[in-house]
Amino acid sequence: MWNMNDVIKIEYKGGFVYHVVFDDGKIGDIDFSEYVGRGPVFEPLRDTAFFKKATVEGGTIAWPNGADIAPETLYEKITCQQFAPPDAQKAAHR
Repeated sequence: MWNMNDVIKIEYKGGFVYHVVFDDGKIGDIDFSEYVGRGPVFEPLRDTAFFKKATVEGGTIAWPNGADIAPETLYEKITCQQFAPPDAQKAAHR
């Protein structure tokens, strides 16, 4: 069961990837490319300069136009990465 953990820090890594840190110490790199251009709110994320403007807001990653991703979704992505075989982890970062 997910314990309602909050994102406390993000760091832009390149492309559509941010390094994400949760309040319980769970960390990982998340590729947000699957969200880019998905509907009007995520359309501006195509612009790398805009994508880099993400901040931590309300316990998750958010952009100036109001786009955000639920923290439980991010937490699950990081958890799945940590249990994936090393080859799958490398493929996820390409």
